[in-house]
Amino acid sequence: PPGGMQRAGNWCRLAAMNLFSQPLGGPPESRAGAPLADRMRPRTLDEFTGQEALLGPGKPLRTPIEQDDIGSMILWGPPGCGKTTLARLIARMTQSEFVAFSAVLTGIKEIKQVMSAAEQAHRAGRRTIVFIDEVHRFNKAQQDALLPAVENRWVSFIGATTEHPFFSVVGPLLSRSLLLTLQPLSDDDIREVISRALADERGLGGSVTLAAGAADHLVLLAGGDARRALTYLESAALGQPAGAEIGLAALERAVDRAAVRYDRGGDQHYDVISAFIKSIRGSDADAALHYLARMIEAGEDPRFIARRLIVHASEDIGLADPTALQAAVAAAHAVEFVGLPEARINLAQATIPLSLAPKSNAVIKAITAAAADVRAGLTGPVPSHLRDSHYPGASRLGHGRGYSYPHDQEEGIVAQQYAPDALTGREYYQPSRHGAEARYAERAERIRAALLWPPYRMGTVRSGTGFSFIGPMS
Repeated sequence: PPGGMQRAGNWCRLAAMNLFSQPLGGPPESRAGAPLADRMRPRTLDEFTGQEALLGPGKPLRTPIEQDDIGSMILWGPPGCGKTTLARLIARMTQSEFVAFSAVLTGIKEIKQVMSAAEQAHRAGRRTIVFIDEVHRFNKAQQDALLPAVENRWVSFIGATTEHPFFSVVGPLLSRSLLLTLQPLSDDDIREVISRALADERGLGGSVTLAAGAADHLVLLAGGDARRALTYLESAALGQPAGAEIGLAALERAVDRAAVRYDRGGDQHYDVISAFIKSIRGSDADAALHYLARMIEAGEDPRFIARRLIVHASEDIGLADPTALQAAVAAAHAVEFVGLPEARINLAQATIPLSLAPKSNAVIKAITAAAADVRAGLTGPVPSHLRDSHYPGASRLGHGRGYSYPHDQEEGIVAQQYAPDALTGREYYQPSRHGAEARYAERAERIRAALLWPPYRMGTVRSGTGFSFIGPMS
């Protein structure tokens, strides 16, 4: 259900306490004002569009459904191909209770409560289907909490995911589940979905028609996603008089209205994460928190957000505030340990200081410049005094000869060659004067002056000749 963390927790606790007092997976089309895509969910396998390889007569999934012998499974496929619809249809056609979890809003405590209730029901001879949409957004601890119930068959677990299960689902859960791959719907499948929605009383009931050009364009826009097709169709029909024909222009206007939302599978996904990072880079904590909340409410994978914070901490803050990377990494660990909904607080705690931190891109510029030289062929042999001298025969080759140990010097600096000959004098790191990096800048200048003492800079000292620099290197 929509709402904050408290409401989600209350709902899940209610589900655990009253799991079998009433069906929780009632038909979504029965809800007043339900979206067209919900109202048009198929009620039988014959009404289900697409996925013939799995659901056709005699196919591997149809027979267990018809025989009411469903085990645990993971449905992997793109958005709008029927994963959620299929899970609800299985629950309707089998004699099982149906509990749906939100992978975004559900914590470990709520999972364990529902699993415990399912165990009690199992002992009483009642079966439970637990459906988790976007199961890849569960962290490891949340997925592990499902294992006892799945292993003991207290529940039939159905997980739906758009991400590759071998990378996003823990191995023990994956090994105990049948992996089924769903394909995008074909153009003909989408046309069938549209036609049924136009005519069916649960849908538009013949109140409007769709011009041929508009229908073709709607199929193209859907891209194999039935939910998207029905969302656009519903938006186009909104406010139309009875008997109206929806043309191409009206459909395009409706698509613009319907697309003003965060679509994780489309361009908005990249637009919002881009705005999030640019707001942090621009030191606008309030805007960054807005985009963070927008992503979380839309169901973005919190691990993806955490990864972007880690990259940003080094790319745009760097040594101007060395603690930024620590904060971002800590938030990423918290996401793994805690999971949503609570992890949104950890992500916010990292977002705010990263936004307010002094900024520097010196780190990324330094490694980019160094990599450019390597790709351009500026490498050369490692100076002989820096080579490994621990293996037999190294001394005969002169490896390590002339190396001066910096810790033997009071200031810990020795003016000897470290870079290959072709790169002497290269200065990749160009520190800013922002925040803590000002101290790094001053020290870098003094160290470079120490390493490039005049005879060495002029090339009069050969590789392997050590020279100790004693100076004000505090």
